[in-house]
Amino acid sequence: MKDECGICGRVMRTIYMRQCQRCKKMFCRDCMTPDVATGDPMSMLCLHCARRVVSPRTVSKYAGLESHLKFRGAFTDQVTLKFARIDGLIGSNLPMAAYRDQTWWNNSASSVHARAWLDAGWEVQQVNLKEGIVTFKKVRVAPKKRKKKKLEITAPFTPVPVRPLRSKIPSKTKASKLYARIKNLERQRAMLRQPVRGLKPQSQYQKKLFKSNKKPHG
Repeated sequence: MKDECGICGRVMRTIYMRQCQRCKKMFCRDCMTPDVATGDPMSMLCLHCARRVVSPRTVSKYAGLESHLKFRGAFTDQVTLKFARIDGLIGSNLPMAAYRDQTWWNNSASSVHARAWLDAGWEVQQVNLKEGIVTFKKVRVAPKKRKKKKLEITAPFTPVPVRPLRSKIPSKTKASKLYARIKNLERQRAMLRQPVRGLKPQSQYQKKLFKSNKKPHG
């Protein structure tokens, strides 16, 4: 039998694949790693689960309440919930201050729990601590993520002005300086070629036959 890896998508025999200890799905050996929490080589995790262990997502405790109010805001303007129902939405128990102190339910943006229903577009209208009931009222629509608008080109395209290229022909001043420099170099070379006074230059034939420190006998 063959199976497909859930990460790289390669199809291979099941005997060459391993099961993730966390998500219980099948992956190839290249997409598996030992458990990063315990370091046990026998406990293998897929790369997705290993990433969640290393860098877990930070979710607010009251995110479940916020999502519930956003859902109810699509078809109603008022919601009454029991404290026990809120415990089920957030997956935990409310603090004791929520059962004893009515100020805990104030619509203050500085509170983490109050920010949950305020971000959803709701406010607490009434609280009954004896019966454990709270009533929310919708005050606005929950803000949606704004998409970036594409820029629309209305004006005609105008090209950027290009500077004219400078002429490569040198100026008369530079040309005269270069000409004077060439003449000076030619004069220096000519002076080096001139023989020293009192010495007779040797011919090419004498240079080949005799060394410079010996003279031929007449």
